[in-house]
Amino acid sequence: MPITVNLDYTPTPKQALFHKSNADELLYGGAAGGGKSKACVMEALLLCLKNPGTHAYLFRRSYPELRDTLIAEALRSIPNVLGKYSDSKHDFVLKNGSALHFRYCAGLNDVTRYQGVEIHWLFIDELTHFEKGVYDYLKTRLRAPARLSIKPLVRCTSNPGGIGHGWVKALFIDGIEPFKISERRIYSSVLSKEEIRTIQYIPAYASDNPHITSDYIFELEQKPEKLRKALLLGQWDAFEGQVFTEWTDDPNRYALRTYTHVIAPFDIPASWRRYRSFDFGFSKPFSVGWWALDNDNRLYRYREYYGCTGVPNEGIKIPPKDIAEEIALIERENNETDVIGIADPSIFEESRGESIARQMERAGVYFSKGDNTRIAGKMQVHYRLKFDENGIPMMYVFNTCKHFIRTMPNLVYSSSNSEDIDTNCEDHIYDETRYMFMEYPIASKKAPSTPHPKAYDPLSD
Repeated sequence: MPITVNLDYTPTPKQALFHKSNADELLYGGAAGGGKSKACVMEALLLCLKNPGTHAYLFRRSYPELRDTLIAEALRSIPNVLGKYSDSKHDFVLKNGSALHFRYCAGLNDVTRYQGVEIHWLFIDELTHFEKGVYDYLKTRLRAPARLSIKPLVRCTSNPGGIGHGWVKALFIDGIEPFKISERRIYSSVLSKEEIRTIQYIPAYASDNPHITSDYIFELEQKPEKLRKALLLGQWDAFEGQVFTEWTDDPNRYALRTYTHVIAPFDIPASWRRYRSFDFGFSKPFSVGWWALDNDNRLYRYREYYGCTGVPNEGIKIPPKDIAEEIALIERENNETDVIGIADPSIFEESRGESIARQMERAGVYFSKGDNTRIAGKMQVHYRLKFDENGIPMMYVFNTCKHFIRTMPNLVYSSSNSEDIDTNCEDHIYDETRYMFMEYPIASKKAPSTPHPKAYDPLSD
């Protein structure tokens, strides 16, 4: 006999959009207090109730996070009459044969424990806490037998910030119109056919949640500017843990070249010395940056060659010789004959055979060993990003260097070394930039007394 149950759940308008979506992959959130965990648990429950015999997997990065958020929410929100929760297995088994499985995955070393799992509904809470490899692997477990007549779905939530900020922003935010379901084409070489997958981003804020008190909003407003904009306004260009908070990309000031690090390209004087910095990668991207040094010791990144597939932090897997041949061609086509190369010292390692540097030399591309001192190199990036009293930094980037502009602001601090960046980030451009800056180190300067011109901030009214 059917059971009639009052779930005591009235979704907010944004949560209602989350529940109604039929997108293959969906990201919900963007700011703190938007009711993300509640939406996750209730959507998993509704899907499992509607489709008997199906399995939802709900992930957090660690068990304590899982226990304090998703599990706690499930125990509050799911009536016992619908099923029973197993504290030892972390499963909420429903009477219709469906189940909500609460799991954690700390990193890539943990994903194989889910190798044989069949996931019908995949939920990942705080997606930016995960590496992209974890997300990609868990999606491979997303499948269902034809007898269930269901389309497996991915539902994620997140605030800006965290180790996965860059790839999540690239996948769900950049080039995606909020609320609109967008299409992506994927091709199967095994099946020799193409499919369309849909993706959606639904932004939600604390102000959308009627269950949030005004005290919580006031508390968020008192946070430092970057954290406040991330947690309260859901801005993906400002977030907690961001390393280079000095970074500014203001298209309105490209021509002025003040209070922006990104500028419009110009013809570089022939008298300026030119450099090429390099960080090798195969399964991860390699990065080549070309720099010009002006008479004031200021550096300009005017070109880049980045070995990325288009998927963040995924390399194109070409050998050093091919990279060198492309570098030589680029410089030849631009009549550059006196470019000084600086690279990661590890490319000169010969303990396992011919070094990467030697292979590149055979194509006519030469490098000297760069200084790989990590903290000193990081400080040089800070020093060069700092604006002087006239709003002029000691480094500029041409707006054609898209990968520099994409990856540098996304770097976050390491959880094990608070002075250094997290090396699990997409840090290849950052590394070759460090080698360049350590070649011409500068001293720290006092912070400018002239205030930085700020964009309109609705919270300041």
